Amino acid sequence: MRKIGWADAVLLLLKLRAVLVLVALLILFSVLTPNFLTANNLSILAKHVAISALLAVGMTFVVLAGGIDLSVGSVAGLSGMVAGGLLTVGFYGHASGAAVAVLIALLVSCLVGLLNGVMVTRLGVAPFIATLGTLYIARGAALLLSHGAAFPNLGGSTGQNSGFLRIGQSFLFGIPSPVWMMALIAAITALIARRTPFGRHVYAVGGNERAARLSGIQVERVRIITYVFSSLCAGLVGLVIASQLESAHPATGESFELNAIAAVVLGGTSLMGGRGSIGGSLIGAFVIGVLADGLVMMGVSEFWQIVIKGVVIVLAVTVDQLQLRLQTRLMPALLISRASLGKVKI
Repeated sequence: MRKIGWADAVLLLLKLRAVLVLVALLILFSVLTPNFLTANNLSILAKHVAISALLAVGMTFVVLAGGIDLSVGSVAGLSGMVAGGLLTVGFYGHASGAAVAVLIALLVSCLVGLLNGVMVTRLGVAPFIATLGTLYIARGAALLLSHGAAFPNLGGSTGQNSGFLRIGQSFLFGIPSPVWMMALIAAITALIARRTPFGRHVYAVGGNERAARLSGIQVERVRIITYVFSSLCAGLVGLVIASQLESAHPATGESFELNAIAAVVLGGTSLMGGRGSIGGSLIGAFVIGVLADGLVMMGVSEFWQIVIKGVVIVLAVTVDQLQLRLQTRLMPALLISRASLGKVKI
């Protein structure tokens, strides 16, 4: 077995930074708040993490392809409002069934993602500006659907919409359904990212767009698909939240895009594109969830929570840049170390 040199060890620690931070937070909050590791609190924490993780999984594909999606929070709110409106008001006064409401809400979410992708690829609008615009469009549409009011009692007076409520409230083997949803989607997307041509195309587009074009990759199509998938994940989040609360509110999802981006960055995905993983984003989502719940249990002010979250994001980006610089500087040492152990011939 090859020994690990000091250069390898430094880079390994940097790559595992999110895992180390997560372990440190778990230990810290379990000591400071004795109820943190109880079964009830862990169940609540898992539900919160599932929401951030679903958004982070979709966001990861967009960032890997060299883009950014600021509209996910608003899309989540719009999705919940579309489903809520169909379940309570429906078409021409006739309420729709749960399956129809869910499908239409997800379709609307995908259309927002398609709009993002078309603006970025076909119209040449910068991803930041394009998704900032759809952030306002989706939020405004959510408000217009009910004139700013919420759609309450989505379960129905006789429980006829119980199928919709199971999306966010049911359990399987004692584990909340959103957690199963997160695990399934994360597993599928991780497999796609690492084992399929499309996944390799996503990395190639984010790593070097010009080289990707020259190699025959349809860059525009790849980017459009990533934006559609990101909005689909956001739509699922909106449905989960509406199901859990049994109510759809147009303000749902405000600032969710920041949590998603934070999770992606903490997980080691480069905002420049071409480097990162779904697994890393999941760990980043756990870090965000554990940090938020732990601070709440400690009674930390909501204002300070926002400050701390901002500091964490800045530190994550700083450490990511430090990793890149160290990797460049330590490359000669890495080659010498591995050559001396017989792995690389110089």
